[in-house]
Amino acid sequence: MTAPPDPGRVLRRALVAWGLGHLLLGRTRLGRGLLLAELVAALLVAWLTIGLAQTTAYLVPFVAGMAFVVAWAWQAVDAYHSARALLPARPPTPERSPAAAIGWLSLPLLVWGTGFWLIGAGAATPASVLDRFVTAWSDDELDERWPAAVVAEAHAAAATLGSGTDRFRDIRITVVERGAERATAVAQSIHFERRESSFLWVFPGSQLVPVADELLLTLDLASSPVELPGGGDIGARRWELVDADAGP
Repeated sequence: MTAPPDPGRVLRRALVAWGLGHLLLGRTRLGRGLLLAELVAALLVAWLTIGLAQTTAYLVPFVAGMAFVVAWAWQAVDAYHSARALLPARPPTPERSPAAAIGWLSLPLLVWGTGFWLIGAGAATPASVLDRFVTAWSDDELDERWPAAVVAEAHAAAATLGSGTDRFRDIRITVVERGAERATAVAQSIHFERRESSFLWVFPGSQLVPVADELLLTLDLASSPVELPGGGDIGARRWELVDADAGP
């Protein structure tokens, strides 16, 4: 009679790819089905990420990616428990702990959970678009990725600030109007004033309050509907900076 496979070995196989642990247990149909499911799930996550990561529906690909990692862990744990159930008695503690092996799944979880935000949600809201614009504007890196009218007006506004690395330090950009399809923001030069305040209405103190000095730039943003690759509209929209006007 063939000895049942070592549960630790089954777990490690299952962590390499979905279904490999079940194949080692002789559960061929389930193992092949999980391998196919992994391929389909990976393609689905990639499809959703390409189509929706930069839209108002950015949470859809993010949640799908998290579900992919959870399913990866689930099938590995299922294969491990199935292997343990085949053993005639409680096995001795292995040299390499199964808990340490499954801990490797924290790496793709960490990569997806943090790396997604490096590529996602950059055009999901007016604020996210403005954040990218301000970074490029203050670093003098406005290029063809931005509308020509926006670049020209931004350079004109920057010229009024003088030169030096600190010229954008006292600039405030605020969204003053927002609808479903259009939004308006203003860039203002500000200074700070110290004003009296109180803590718990008893203890006196002071705080610095920003005060607007001059309107530098008016920014117009618009959102447009986005379809998934190959077609399919789920109501997602992508925000873009479309126009700007320097001065009051």
